[in-house]
Amino acid sequence: MSAGACNRGRVHDDFDRCYRAVQSRDARFDGWFVIAVLSTGIYCRPSCPARTPLARNVRFYPTAAAAQRAGFRSCKRCRPDASPGSPEWNVRGDVVARAMRLIADGTVDRAGVTGLAVRLGYTTRQLERLLQAEVGAGPLALARAQRAQTARVLIETTALPFGDVAFAAGFSSIRQFNDTVREIFDVTPSELRRRNALRPAGQGTTTGPLTLRLAVRQPFGFEGLFGHLAATAVPGCEEIRDGAFRRTLRLPSGTGIVSLLPTPDHVRCTLELDDFRDLPVAIARCRRLLDLDADPEAVDNVLRDDEALRPLVLKAPGQRVPRAADEHEMAIRAVLGQQISTKRAGNLAGRLAADYGQPVSDVSGGLTHVFPAVSDLLEIDPQRLAMPHARKRAVQGLVAAIAAGDLVLDAGADWNTARTQLLQLPGVGPWTAEIIAMRGLGDPDAFPATDLGTRVAAGRLGLPDEARGLTEHSNRWRPWRSYATQYLWTALEHPVNHWPPKEAA
Repeated sequence: MSAGACNRGRVHDDFDRCYRAVQSRDARFDGWFVIAVLSTGIYCRPSCPARTPLARNVRFYPTAAAAQRAGFRSCKRCRPDASPGSPEWNVRGDVVARAMRLIADGTVDRAGVTGLAVRLGYTTRQLERLLQAEVGAGPLALARAQRAQTARVLIETTALPFGDVAFAAGFSSIRQFNDTVREIFDVTPSELRRRNALRPAGQGTTTGPLTLRLAVRQPFGFEGLFGHLAATAVPGCEEIRDGAFRRTLRLPSGTGIVSLLPTPDHVRCTLELDDFRDLPVAIARCRRLLDLDADPEAVDNVLRDDEALRPLVLKAPGQRVPRAADEHEMAIRAVLGQQISTKRAGNLAGRLAADYGQPVSDVSGGLTHVFPAVSDLLEIDPQRLAMPHARKRAVQGLVAAIAAGDLVLDAGADWNTARTQLLQLPGVGPWTAEIIAMRGLGDPDAFPATDLGTRVAAGRLGLPDEARGLTEHSNRWRPWRSYATQYLWTALEHPVNHWPPKEAA
């Protein structure tokens, strides 16, 4: 059985396939579904080391929220709620997938179910029905499961008072927090903390840094991912320090600074937040930035079938697409970077951040600003942009379209609609639209066929090096053309392929 098979159909509905994954304790399926055991009332991840239950005693659910809704409690041994997220929501563009991405970004907690439905263009009743049918739980249950997981992270990895934990995780009261923890984990918050006595020092207040592990699926080709982030870093907003990629974050309730240190089996994430209520959103955005919920087995299985790409895949399997912590920021940076080097594009974005971004205090490094919000750029002075007039006009048109609601770029955006809206703007062509779709919106099938690096790499591999022929050839890579692009880029002698960066090393 191949993990790639999970990309078609409702995985949890195929009992035999799921049960074989559980019997083999296949960690590749963690996050795709959970297994609930009728005899114990517990749900687990597929790779749980406990003895495999009898087939007649198990049920499979698409999400932890669905298992919780059915009355099952989280396994204390394998912690299914802490597994990587389902790759399904990042490779689909339908309304359910868009809803799941927005829920992960905290939309329900900030705007309620009504606000989520409005963002998607559906009624609350329609949205509830779609989510119940597809994932076995409604928006409130899914948001509740996310709050519970955030609470568990804080309980087990910090010494924060439980009142602060409840507040940071998004619970409306201490009683709701206590009841939810007992119901889902079958222990009290105090017992959960006692079982995990080893915590990093200095994490007993809501003002200090919080360190946690971000789970990933294997293989994890982090060198290309972090090399790209380093090569395109915006001075003042992003930096490399002590082997980690660091950047500022603009979050719903304040700002933050994150340090991301890659290892072969996880990413060490250290967050400093103005407001701990932003923790779930910050974690979700870091996961999206690093493409941590990808299914590398499914991607590599398809791309290895192309003889030209096979050597690249075998050399550095598990490539991730460097994405964005903020969709608007990535769109502006893509327009700024038209027809210039990555280093010059980063410097242009750095000047924009210094002029219009919110200042931050970084006692641990050299970060100075958060990249400006669209609202900060509405009155931008074109004379401050050191670029051709046509590109200045493109930046202003992009900002105005986002502010007016004529262009929607967020975690729940419809990828094809966004492309259409982008291409209607002055100065935005296919390259810019595909880069924004690939890195900003996370479309796994975006393909910048006109990108110079993509064409040079293709020519070296014996593939067509002109846009039309390369686009035609790329159809065999679908639906993973964004990942094919990342593999093509690894064939270049370019700073995006150096990790750690040569100057840092």
